[in-house]
Amino acid sequence: MNDLRADVIIVGGGFMGAASAFFLRQRGRSVILIERGLVGQQASGVNFGNVRRQGRFLPQLPLANRSREIWGRLKVLIGEDAEFLPTGHIRVCYDRDQADVQEKYAADAKEYGLELELLGRNALRSRFPFIGPEPIAGSFSPNDGHANPRLAAPAFGRAAVRNGTALFENTEVVSIQKAGEDFEVASRDGRSFRSPVVLVTAGAWGNLLSQQFDETVPLTAHGPQMAVTEPVPYAIEPVIGVSSAKQEEIVYMRQVTRGNIVYGGGPRGPALPDILRAYVMPQNTLGQFRQIRRLVPALEHLSIIRTWSGIEGYMSDDIPVMGASARTSGLFYAFGFCGHGFQLGPGVGDIMAELIDRGETTTPIEPFSISRFAAEDSPSNRNTSPKELMETTSR
Repeated sequence: MNDLRADVIIVGGGFMGAASAFFLRQRGRSVILIERGLVGQQASGVNFGNVRRQGRFLPQLPLANRSREIWGRLKVLIGEDAEFLPTGHIRVCYDRDQADVQEKYAADAKEYGLELELLGRNALRSRFPFIGPEPIAGSFSPNDGHANPRLAAPAFGRAAVRNGTALFENTEVVSIQKAGEDFEVASRDGRSFRSPVVLVTAGAWGNLLSQQFDETVPLTAHGPQMAVTEPVPYAIEPVIGVSSAKQEEIVYMRQVTRGNIVYGGGPRGPALPDILRAYVMPQNTLGQFRQIRRLVPALEHLSIIRTWSGIEGYMSDDIPVMGASARTSGLFYAFGFCGHGFQLGPGVGDIMAELIDRGETTTPIEPFSISRFAAEDSPSNRNTSPKELMETTSR
């Protein structure tokens, strides 16, 4: 059998891979997109659906801003809007120390073009009367919102295929080898694909491929703990999250226009990428719901109708790997988005297509380079970790 060939091979058909395929086709590059299951089936389709910018690692905001601009024109760009609603996003807190963190973040984020409105207890209650009495402050981002994660990646995948991408679903990649100027990508079913450029967007499985090029990264898998309630009359427009130093207090919720409340947060559950399984922990679901009732007391009598989890890849410093390989020319990465990659999906695709096509990007992505793990123990690397910040934010 002759090798299948394209300008670029993308391994991983989640949001990042599907969006990258779409934008590469817009730049005239031929693309093969390979996915071990179905497009958007893994982390891209099981997350909360938060299209938020606030609370992110500050150097990630240029990427998030670029992505938000694309979210606003999805209907024109790909023919579907993935139920994106720019409802705004409010993050509240329960103590003065965390309010101080929010105030500093708002001041720092302004330099990156993100304007946040800070609200005290009275203003918070007046603006959002459904919020309970315990939050003492909030930070409101009016142009953020939410979308349906079950729709977003498949919509980009369909658009990419309509524009000429060759999609291979239910095709597991087992090896990538550099053969002269080309890469040879082998699948478990015996097929072979060739290209001078490979982009790895394999999520929690990304490290299995990067380590084939001596670029091992500290990636672990965890499962989000998600649930949805029965529908009630639509009354809560913005996404609501809690900013806290206590993991059990960090929950997030949104109401879809059909009336259901989607929520998540708290401790993550176990995930096993090798057997494609992630697990919901009942104690987590109940703990989340206690926090949701604390946040919006009117929800206390709702019934939970479904729970779910998925397999997400987390880096040790809570920021993704994104950009060119530090060791192998023609090899690129975009994986390990640590449970907060959904909003970034369109922007990641646009930027990776730009990087592959032009050799550089107009949006800075240097903090996400895989090369940072080559000197993981150096003092300069330890000082760049945003993990402490990210642990206090909502998805």
